[in-house]
Amino acid sequence: MKILLAEDDIDLGNVLAQFLSLSGFEVCLAIDGIEALTKFKTEKPDICVLDVMMPGMDGFEVAKQIKKTKQEIPFIFLTAKNQKTDKLIGLKLGADDYITKPFEVEELLLRIKNILRRTVKEQPESIEIKGLMLNMGVLKLITPGKTIQLTQKEAELLFFMMVNKNELVARETILTKFWGENDYFMGRSLDVFISRLRKYIKDEPEITLNTVRGVGYILETN
Repeated sequence: MKILLAEDDIDLGNVLAQFLSLSGFEVCLAIDGIEALTKFKTEKPDICVLDVMMPGMDGFEVAKQIKKTKQEIPFIFLTAKNQKTDKLIGLKLGADDYITKPFEVEELLLRIKNILRRTVKEQPESIEIKGLMLNMGVLKLITPGKTIQLTQKEAELLFFMMVNKNELVARETILTKFWGENDYFMGRSLDVFISRLRKYIKDEPEITLNTVRGVGYILETN
């Protein structure tokens, strides 16, 4: 899942972006409203976290512009203010949540996960193959011998491969879907995630995640 994070406080923005990245999200960081709008158009995020008070274009105006092209995208507004009028404006724009600074980064992460869980209605809560169960609600992989806590992106990638079991999935398809683009650095990141998933399922004799060199990956079941 990809997050557009717009925050004009560079230090805070970097802290939030790093924390969310370590939690399994891909983060597009913008330091003002105009950059946020540009990155929305190029990066196609799944959720927007917007600071209200930004130079050039405030968070409310960014949200208005985004809503013109993608009405259903969820929003969280960040603000140093605790004024009722600001919250009313945000809610009228269709904000899914509103967080007043200062806040704990864990609180932001929880709210993002809750919103995404509500908005991705078509995705089932869990999927099971050959005794291997992936619970998307709690991001846990449950095997006969152990339970593994996954990051958001690990769970999404594994879910995608399980849905497409025994089918060859092109590397380019995965990179575009989960990383937004197909380049060298994103490819190295994908390699790391595939390696992690292989490690998680290595003790399952009936399931293997195989590489078809130069093409992509296939989750095979016996």
